[in-house]
Amino acid sequence: MALAIPENVVVSKLDELANWCRKNSLWPMPFATACCGIELMATGASRHDLARFGAEAFRFSPRQCDVMIVAGRVVMKMLPVLQRIWQQMHEPKWCISMGACASTGGVFDTYCVVQGIDRFIPVDMYVPGCPPRPEQLIQAIIDLQDKIAAEGTLTGREFKTAERQQPKRALMELPILGQTPVFPSRPIRGGMARPDTNSQGVG
Repeated sequence: MALAIPENVVVSKLDELANWCRKNSLWPMPFATACCGIELMATGASRHDLARFGAEAFRFSPRQCDVMIVAGRVVMKMLPVLQRIWQQMHEPKWCISMGACASTGGVFDTYCVVQGIDRFIPVDMYVPGCPPRPEQLIQAIIDLQDKIAAEGTLTGREFKTAERQQPKRALMELPILGQTPVFPSRPIRGGMARPDTNSQGVG
């Protein structure tokens, strides 16, 4: 005869079991746009054997994935696609920013390249390098597994952090080049600031 469990008692072993299953069965969603994508493909090859860590194969359906790996630079025209794919992924979900271009814009310090995807979608792990080696991505996946096991998934504790609650920047229609500066606070690199011809006293 089993003992009756009172209603105010919560058993946490189920949470630990769910975390163990989830961290060992990650479904990556690759979003490769540049040279980091080559290293991402090398990570999934037989030499590094990513299947040892539960990520057997990459999936290209957002509704089947729970880990997005953004490898390479993201331009402004591609950003709505990235956000739409992220919104189509079911919770709980995580994001890995692979490479300097995805994390900070890298060498592409220009108006048309996103200077860090964390300004628009939440990022859990950053992989430095240009491009990073496959071993670095594997280490990021291992660290993400530890994060999943520590934070839990059943109660949604990982979404109560300030980073998750902070609203990301919404997309807005960019002006036509040549009419209005995209970033009025600074001139485009390689150019010079133009005087304001619309103000009074300027002919």
